[in-house]
Amino acid sequence: MSATRALLLGSVAVVAALGGGYWLGRSGQSHQPLAANTAPPPAATGSHTGHDAAAQVAKERQILFYQHPDGSADYSPTPKKDAKGRDYIPVYADPEPEPPPAGAGPQTSSASPKPVGKGKILYYRNAMGLPDTSPVPKKDSMGMEYVPVYEGEDDGTTLKVSLDKVQKLGVRTEAAKMTTLARSIRAVGSVQVDERNLHVVASKFEGYIERLNVNQTGQAVKRGQSLMEVYSPDLVLAQREFLVAATGAKSLENASPEAREAARSLADGALARLKNWDIPTSQIEKLRQGGQITRTLSFASPASGIVLEKRAVQGMRFMPGEMLYQIADLSTVWVIAEVFEQDLAQVNLGQTARVNFNALPGLTFTGKVTFLYPTVTPETRTAKVRIELPNHDGHLKPALYGAVELASPVADHPVLTIPDSAVLDSGTKQAVLVEKGEGRFEPREVKSGARTNGLIEIKEGLAEGEKVVIRANFLIDAESNLRAALQSFHSH
Repeated sequence: MSATRALLLGSVAVVAALGGGYWLGRSGQSHQPLAANTAPPPAATGSHTGHDAAAQVAKERQILFYQHPDGSADYSPTPKKDAKGRDYIPVYADPEPEPPPAGAGPQTSSASPKPVGKGKILYYRNAMGLPDTSPVPKKDSMGMEYVPVYEGEDDGTTLKVSLDKVQKLGVRTEAAKMTTLARSIRAVGSVQVDERNLHVVASKFEGYIERLNVNQTGQAVKRGQSLMEVYSPDLVLAQREFLVAATGAKSLENASPEAREAARSLADGALARLKNWDIPTSQIEKLRQGGQITRTLSFASPASGIVLEKRAVQGMRFMPGEMLYQIADLSTVWVIAEVFEQDLAQVNLGQTARVNFNALPGLTFTGKVTFLYPTVTPETRTAKVRIELPNHDGHLKPALYGAVELASPVADHPVLTIPDSAVLDSGTKQAVLVEKGEGRFEPREVKSGARTNGLIEIKEGLAEGEKVVIRANFLIDAESNLRAALQSFHSH
């Protein structure tokens, strides 16, 4: 009986102890361990602490936008999933902080972390970088919100590009400078004989060629050189009539005045006939003094030059006026250029012209414009322009094809110019990127003028010596517009 009572009292004590422990645990009151060897609860591991700290830091960082998990150029202003169900990756405004070292406890600091504020909003600017600002929030015509500009931030008028990116993009700059612009008018042309130096050898009487002294086309001749010797019955008869008239006039010196006058008229007529046939004066004097009739007559070259055409053949009969030789002096030649009608206003007499020929690589010939032809060819809408070139070395040959360049001054004084690649043209406005140093570039609107030979005149918006971007300016402009667009997405 005593054993049964002891067992019952022990069971009640155990139940009471368990109930008391449960009540103490629920009430949160501290209590001493029941046994001295009871182990304390294990401390949290360092990995759990680091994970919680990283989560807290990520929560405090500002998300700009979300990017496709593959890293492609696909962005979203809000959380999103791709076609495979993967979450877009957040892109933060500040660099990702380094995680705490493994096993380290929670970071402690005397000052509690505070989010970095952007400061006071100065104004709102256009998200696409246009020169338009607003003191209050606003949307553009496409529904994009204007981007706030905070105190201490870039004011939006200057583009900031890191120096390493400037180098990677291959950005090049050049200073604006004063230049005398000259527009180049390009045309095609061909070499022609100077018409003033073209000579034809033709007879004024009928005859026969007895001997050819120059019998090759292209042969060079000198002025006065004998070309051929001819026989003409009419020439022999004219010489005989001259001798008879001259002898008769001399024999009638004592006759009546009427007879002397008639004889003198016959002699003068015969002499004029010989002169009209281009008989040399020396040969006429020889005939007058010696009284001996010459059976053949020598034809001399009228000028030094090249035989362009030879129709004379040994033994042939020729008629009055028939061309026997064509001789040209090629020491000066013409280039007839075909200039388009829209360029004619820029071509003037005396203008300098440069001509290059494919047949003569490395040689450039310089001449002057000497004549503007008064008509326009309807089929090609071009007008002929005559350019005179010296040809003392004989390199230029008739019908040679060449490229003509005429330099036409745009203005009579130097103007401010930059390379035309520096100008960003939107169709209605033009702008340049002015280098400010340290990777900063200022977009500035300009007014341009004449454009020629890779240069463009700047009338307003730029000063001499200011450096502008002439290469990779479109990449800088595109990057600045993308940056502004992303800021606008985030502001939604």
